Amino acid sequence: MNDKQKKPQKLKARLPRGFVDRTAGDIRAVNEMTAKIREVYEHYGFDPVETPLFEYTDALGKFLPDSDRPNEGVFSLQDDDEQWMSLRYDLTAPLARHVAENFNEIQLPYRTYRAGYVFRNEKPGPGRFRQFMQFDADTVGAPGVQADAEMCMMMADTLEALGIKRGDYVIRVNNRKVLDGVLEAIGLGGDDKAGQRLNVLRAIDKLDKFGPQGVALLLGPGRKDESGDFTKGAGLDQEQIDKVLFFVGIKDYAESAGRLAELVAGTSKGAEGVEELNFIGALVTSAGYGADRIKIDPSVVRGLEYYTGPVYEAELLFDVTNEKGDKVVFGSVGGGGRYDGLVSRFMGQPVPATGFSIGVSRLMTALKNLGKLGASEVIEPVLVTVMDGDVEAMGRYQRMTQRLRAAGIRAEMFQGNWKKFGNQLKYADRRGCPVAIIQGGDERAEGVVQIKDLIEGKRLSGEIEDNASWREARVAQETVPEADLVAKVKEILAAQAEDRKRAGSRFETPYDPAQAGDTDDDI
Repeated sequence: MNDKQKKPQKLKARLPRGFVDRTAGDIRAVNEMTAKIREVYEHYGFDPVETPLFEYTDALGKFLPDSDRPNEGVFSLQDDDEQWMSLRYDLTAPLARHVAENFNEIQLPYRTYRAGYVFRNEKPGPGRFRQFMQFDADTVGAPGVQADAEMCMMMADTLEALGIKRGDYVIRVNNRKVLDGVLEAIGLGGDDKAGQRLNVLRAIDKLDKFGPQGVALLLGPGRKDESGDFTKGAGLDQEQIDKVLFFVGIKDYAESAGRLAELVAGTSKGAEGVEELNFIGALVTSAGYGADRIKIDPSVVRGLEYYTGPVYEAELLFDVTNEKGDKVVFGSVGGGGRYDGLVSRFMGQPVPATGFSIGVSRLMTALKNLGKLGASEVIEPVLVTVMDGDVEAMGRYQRMTQRLRAAGIRAEMFQGNWKKFGNQLKYADRRGCPVAIIQGGDERAEGVVQIKDLIEGKRLSGEIEDNASWREARVAQETVPEADLVAKVKEILAAQAEDRKRAGSRFETPYDPAQAGDTDDDI
């Protein structure tokens, strides 16, 4: 018998499916984008609020499944008091809970915005993640559809603030009351049909993804996807399916208004919804937002059950190339609508509300395709190298680093194995550091430092053929008094910035949508 103990296996580093790590470039791009969004929201008079990642599961909305362990659609756990908590599915339901819990302290109308990650316990796929960021704005306590009209105008202004020009986007507006009228007209009114109505809503929300034929399957018997997974349909008959597809297929609202009125005639909500749509159209037109920016479009169907009135969607109209090499319209980057019943669930009294959500990851992809992100330069740090490891020398290197930082220059003192100086320059090269500061014992005795322009040195290294020429040239390296350290570094960084500017102007080309990359990130 072999008593030798088995060697413990190393833990395998692995990322959970449907989640991604964010790089420095992605984080900076998001920060750049959200700062511009925040500025628009603030100009409209909205204030920030933040809610936690976890909520009690029953607070997240009636659209979630009711089961012993409510883990379909949400990530859930049971607290020590046996209450179910879930990671938030969106940012709207937590806001409703926040308003209800603090109703006596909140000034209505309550105008607020917030950004944060949300979580979906769904099957991940290409570009479809289980964690992603949303940026929401909401008005609570405003019953009139003028609040919905303002949301649409703010969405348009936000997209333009991000650099998306007119003609490359449209805010499409519909009203769930009109859709409710259609559903009632085909026999799906009443509480006993609530489940079937929800299945219809989820089906027609897939119109952009699956097209009319795919939606017809989801409205009828069901649909099998490419992987073989089967989604059960809403069980409508052909006549019902045809009426629903007519409604969501309307492209010209004015042209189809008569037939739409016939379809919803005699329903309790249909006529009211049409009137509200007309009111929103008149308001945005009066404010100078033409149909090229905000368009009444009955094909818009937001899928969540809590929408009760106007719904709207921000769609980007330029083409991108998908993973199959086909040209496709970029599509939706956000949307929202009126949800008058969500806060009321907690209150026992009507509390009107409306708001929209931007899919940050998806919009970031669009902005990258348009070349609208990354304009803000991020310069890698100046590297203060370490030649000696005694306390006095280390103190001097750290003081140099702090002087650079105090002058607004990004800087770091090398923290690795300082005894191999060549590794420090390799580190600087791999990091992309623009400048290296060098001070050995001789320089310290003279009160000077060597300043190496690493960008210029890299460029000139290809122009000098042998080591002797290199040593004679002392390429891009100067010795200056230690007191002049900051001024000289600033001078070098300014020269590098001018070089980048000149190089950028030589290679700038206009944006060509045909060259845009693929994106199919989930909102």
